[in-house]
Amino acid sequence: MKLGLFVILNPRYVNMPDVNFKTQGAGQPSAKEGAVGASSRGDQRWDIIELLFFAYRDFVGDADDVLEEFGFGRAHHRVVHFVTRYPGLKVADLLDVLRITKQSLGRVLKQLLDEGYIVQKAGDNDRRQRLLFATPKGEALVAKLAGLQTTRINRALEAIGPEGADAARQFLLGMIDDTDPDKVLEGILRSGRTTAKDAR
Repeated sequence: MKLGLFVILNPRYVNMPDVNFKTQGAGQPSAKEGAVGASSRGDQRWDIIELLFFAYRDFVGDADDVLEEFGFGRAHHRVVHFVTRYPGLKVADLLDVLRITKQSLGRVLKQLLDEGYIVQKAGDNDRRQRLLFATPKGEALVAKLAGLQTTRINRALEAIGPEGADAARQFLLGMIDDTDPDKVLEGILRSGRTTAKDAR
């Protein structure tokens, strides 16, 4: 059975500028696809690629309904998460972690500051630095969201056991491009290696 190409758009999760592809004629590869040959269709890890799509969809989806109650989106979640996990995080380092523009971060950060989830303080040594800290209100929100996501993670890990959990951790670490890691990622990678040793 031959299936046609289709895309399901959910306006809650997808912005129209994010959808950017052209449908090729049946059996006609694009110029870019032709450059890599038949392997672009036959030798790809479609199983892992698509499982990652669905795993990410449901992993972040656990938090979406809670965030919506507060008028927040996934960008708010990421910001308050990292600020809670790394107190005193510099705005510049947060930009490195999220890889978004200052303008995009500014809108999200302003809302979190205005509504009392995050506070901003000047650095002790350099008053020009803007250091971010979560308030108890922000910490409570992150704990609630992390609880939902931890439940999903634990359920998946129970099915594969301790050795499988270590393999999953190593797989995720291997997926991260750490050739030029930012400061937060360096800490996560160190923590991941320590956790893996302790699990043994």
